[in-house]
Amino acid sequence: MRAVVITRPGGPDVLEVREVPDPRPTSGEVIVEVTATAVNRADLLQRQGHYDPPNGASPYLGLECSGTISELGPDVTGWQVGDEVGALLAGGGYAERVAVPAGQLLPLAAGISLLDTAALPEATCTVHSMVFEAGRLQPGETLLVHGGTSGIGTTLIQLAKARGARVFTTAGTPRKVRFCRELGADVSINYREESFAERIFAETSGAGVDVILDIMGAAYLKPNIASLGHDGRLIVLGLQGGRKGELDLGQVLAKRLTVYAAGLRARSSVDKARIVAETRRHVWPIIADGRLRPVIDRVLSLDDAAEAHRLVDSSEHIGKVLLRVR
Repeated sequence: MRAVVITRPGGPDVLEVREVPDPRPTSGEVIVEVTATAVNRADLLQRQGHYDPPNGASPYLGLECSGTISELGPDVTGWQVGDEVGALLAGGGYAERVAVPAGQLLPLAAGISLLDTAALPEATCTVHSMVFEAGRLQPGETLLVHGGTSGIGTTLIQLAKARGARVFTTAGTPRKVRFCRELGADVSINYREESFAERIFAETSGAGVDVILDIMGAAYLKPNIASLGHDGRLIVLGLQGGRKGELDLGQVLAKRLTVYAAGLRARSSVDKARIVAETRRHVWPIIADGRLRPVIDRVLSLDDAAEAHRLVDSSEHIGKVLLRVR
């Protein structure tokens, strides 16, 4: 089969499409003939040599895909050859075939094409498990989403609004700020032009927000803590602004704050299967009734993986960048 291979750690140009051995299913796995995969920032880190796949996972990039089941391994129930699915992966989406634990498969949601389904598994599973399970976001609460036009951000804005939250976002250009508002955000803040912490203080009359989903890490730690209200929850998903920051424990104690670390890739297949099942139960009906749609910036080919990485690295896109495999 064809797959994108990292020839050495480095920039986008180290990616090459090569012929590699086909995967074989082990007990509880299926083989999916990949239709499309999505480019996530974790893929960029793996390409650079900073984010190795978990033990036993495919060495190829790709944390989600859509496609058609072509083979069932031993002990698989509930799925048949020919079923069209989405899949949450530990790796392997940038390839023509991938082995997937059956518990990490999702059916097509009503109204979503097989191609567009590639944009859903990672974002919906991350958002549901981190913001609504760990972060306990409730109807009527307030949420701040950093990177509102990312794949995660565009998914979370829609899902949080569908569940009755008031949504704040940050974005870096007027076009992106406007897009967040059009998608449903109540307040969208251009972080290049104003302090998001000061704006949130003003918009909430000093109360702060209940939940923050953060992609920046150290650079935003201090203003994030300042932006949270009493019993607030900070969920750290990325470290684009650095790994080490100073945490004011006095504020944490005074406001009874909780800090969570997000992440799916390194979890066990049992844990992932539970998250996938809960995401299907709680999120798929919201997709079916039209309140959540994947936002897709563009679709490129598998041979254009390097171009896709350059685009995501530039942050000029809005929503997901997909690679069509077949």
